[in-house]
Formats: sequence, structure tokens, C-alpha cells
Amino acid sequence: MRKFITLILTFILVLSLAACGQSSENTKVEEPKNETTTNEQPTAKEPKRIPVIGLDEESKEVETYIAKDPQRIAVLDLASLDILKSLGLADRVVGVTTTQIPYLQDVVTKEGVKNIGTLKSPDLEAIMELEPDLILMGGRAGEFYKQLYQIAPTLRLSTYKDKGVVESTKINSQKIASIFGLEEKVDELFQGFDTRIQALKEKAKGKTAIVGIVTNGGFNVAGNDGRLSLVGREIGFENIGVESDTQTVAHGNEASFEFIVQKNPDYIFVLDRDAAIATEGAQLAKDIMENELVKSTDAYKDGNLVIVENSAVWYTAEGGISALDIMLKDLESTVK
Repeated sequence: MRKFITLILTFILVLSLAACGQSSENTKVEEPKNETTTNEQPTAKEPKRIPVIGLDEESKEVETYIAKDPQRIAVLDLASLDILKSLGLADRVVGVTTTQIPYLQDVVTKEGVKNIGTLKSPDLEAIMELEPDLILMGGRAGEFYKQLYQIAPTLRLSTYKDKGVVESTKINSQKIASIFGLEEKVDELFQGFDTRIQALKEKAKGKTAIVGIVTNGGFNVAGNDGRLSLVGREIGFENIGVESDTQTVAHGNEASFEFIVQKNPDYIFVLDRDAAIATEGAQLAKDIMENELVKSTDAYKDGNLVIVENSAVWYTAEGGISALDIMLKDLESTVK
């Protein structure tokens, strides 16, 4: 059976690649029409579907037609899984990616819910066997976008760097909610976030920070365009680790501890990437950061070296509603 499914997937991919010789900057993707192709407007005889703007494999916006109120959903994105659960739609999930995030375990371990791979490597055969009505995916598995939407309508969502984490979370929540007619529910779920953010902004006013990621035993500084961007962008700390117009890479730009001493910020915020992805044998961020150089900074002396408590949420689940709540709590418990 699995060999048969593999042959079908290979055949579909060949057809897709053959038809995609020309790419477009528009929000439409031209693909061969068949019963599972999602990026074409349905005919009058097909079930009613609604257009939702997502991202394609190159992170360009694409309009995807999705059947309203889908019953079987395969999820390859923790933020999307978080949003579905927050909307009360966890019972529609038939397949999920691997995760150890505590607040998602009731869905991940539920009887009948199948594992369909990792955030970066979806199990295409397992997904096809589930016969989902909808596939939700994130940025990490982008290269599989074309193969996935040949299986079922596929919506790829991600954080918009030009909008920030909070606004992106609300936009993506509204997109998912629109498929089920639950847009008003999103407004209810977001009540209180603005007040909490404003309270943190008052505490951050006039204060500097270096924001960074500990990975592979080193420290990388991050800007307001990636990991931990919530600190500088929405909360308002002056991020002095990078120039305002400098774009940082996904895991930050490599920096020395002498650099931190030179900048001498009021706060140092750290995400422990190795802990977030459970890297075997990795040194903890706390042990790496508590060195003589960092201890000489005002931030450390004032008790403002902040290693975010829920690094796994910040790193793998950013963009979810529960994730946003947890991220704000991490800051509320440490920002004076």
C-alpha cells in the first residue's frame, strides 16, 4: 500500500513540476487542474470554497480556495495547531507534527490523531492516507508546499516581519477562523493583550536591551525582525545589539561577549535554542551566559539577565494565541 501511495505522490509531483515552468509574482498560482488542486477557483458544480491568502513555497502571497468548515485537518505548524485549539476546533485534527509543547499534548496524544512528521519534514504518505480536507503548514516546511496542496487544500502561514508577532498572530488567527465562520471568536480571544503589552511598554520606556539566541555554545544577537522581536518591536526596548536597518538571520548574527560588555545594556534577553529543540548534550544558556564578562554588565548586576522560561514556545510555536499569552507572561515575570 505504501509503495502504491509513493508512486502516486511521485506521479503527481512530476506533473506539477512539468506544469510549473513559469512562475508568477501574482497571488494566483497556475497548476494543473484536478480534484485536489487548491489554487484554482472552483466551478459551479464543486462544493463551495472560500479564498484565503497564504504563502507559497517562496513565501509569496497566494490565494488558496478552501472548502468551508473542513472536518479533517492535518497540521504541520504549531502556531496553527494552537489557533485551532483556541477556537475550539481540536476535534477536527486528524494528523499533527511532532512536538513536546505541554499545552498541545492533549491534541498530539489524542487517540486517533496520527503523527505526520516534523516541522521541517512532513510525512507525505501518512498525510495522504489521512485524506484531509485541509492542510495547515508553517514556514519551515515551505519546500513541500506544492506536494502538499496536491494532496489537499493547503494554507501556509507565517509571521510577517513587517507587522510583528502580535499583529501577525491576529491576522493568521482571523484567516483560519474565516474558514469556519468564527472571526468574532478571535476578537474575544485577543481581549486583554493590548492592555498587557501597554503595561510592559511603560516598564520598557527609555531602557536598552540586547536580544539574542544561545546556540551551539555561542551567543548570537537578534534584531527586531526575527526571534524575540516582540521585545524590541512591540514592547519597545531599544534594541542596541544591531543597527535598526540591519536584517538578522534566523538564528541571529554571531557576537562576542566583549560586544555585550561594550554595549552595556539595561537588559539582556536570551532564547535558549538548544533547550528549545532538546539538543542532546547541549550546554544550558544559563551556564554559557553567566561568565565573568556578562557578570560585569549593568544588566547582570541589576538582575536583568533574562533567559526566557519557555524557550521552546518562543522558538517553535510563535504565532499561536496561547503562545502569545505565554510569551507575555515570560516578560511580565522578569521586566521590572
